[in-house]
Amino acid sequence: MKRIMLKGKLHRARVTETQIDYEGSLALDEELMLAADLRAFEKVDVYNLSNGERFSTYLIKAERGSGTVGVYGAAARKAQTGDRLIVASYVVLDEEEIDFFMPKILILDGDNKIIEVK
Repeated sequence: MKRIMLKGKLHRARVTETQIDYEGSLALDEELMLAADLRAFEKVDVYNLSNGERFSTYLIKAERGSGTVGVYGAAARKAQTGDRLIVASYVVLDEEEIDFFMPKILILDGDNKIIEVK
């Protein structure tokens, strides 16, 4: 049997910009992507803590160290600058892999800097 398990999570990421007329979807500071084991073009689920919206999209890299969390294209209708998001990616694991796998969970401050890794 296989199960879908949490792989990486950014908790309380603050939206720094939105653009509807932009090709792309969710831009993240490359430093955050690396720390949470996220890759460009990887599918993620996004949960907006500020308004309750939920959507799936893919990632694009933003400048490393910039703190950017940009919501673009159609997804920009689901968030505003300043909103707090949870960004989650998942992995499919076999039963025997589950006990040995640990997701990378990052807690962020208001400037999208990592304040805790779980």
